[in-house]
Amino acid sequence: MGEIATSDRQITLFYNSGSKRAKQTLAYAKAEGWPIHEIDILKTPPNGTQIAELAGRLGLEVKDLVNQSHPAYMSKFEPHEFSSEDWIKMIRHNPEIMKQPIAIRGNNTILVETPTDILRI
Repeated sequence: MGEIATSDRQITLFYNSGSKRAKQTLAYAKAEGWPIHEIDILKTPPNGTQIAELAGRLGLEVKDLVNQSHPAYMSKFEPHEFSSEDWIKMIRHNPEIMKQPIAIRGNNTILVETPTDILRI
């Protein structure tokens, strides 16, 4: 059992409040009238277990959750192969480099590429 509480009755949204796509995604979800549990990763960075769980729910490796083209990543790190633990530490200490928004509803988890993707969940 994972650490992230889920429900078919609400959407849990991990997002960066500074992201235009995240703001638009949140607006779409609210317009649909869904209850939303908002987790702004800049204010409440996910812990290591949550990061690993998000990757697993998405069918990704932890490194695939890192946006290596994000300016914060490019300014602090060079492309390199790290262990899953190292990627988790990087995300925990630099949450802005995590790909997001990530929406969870019940057993469904999606990485939102365009704001309207939220309608699929």
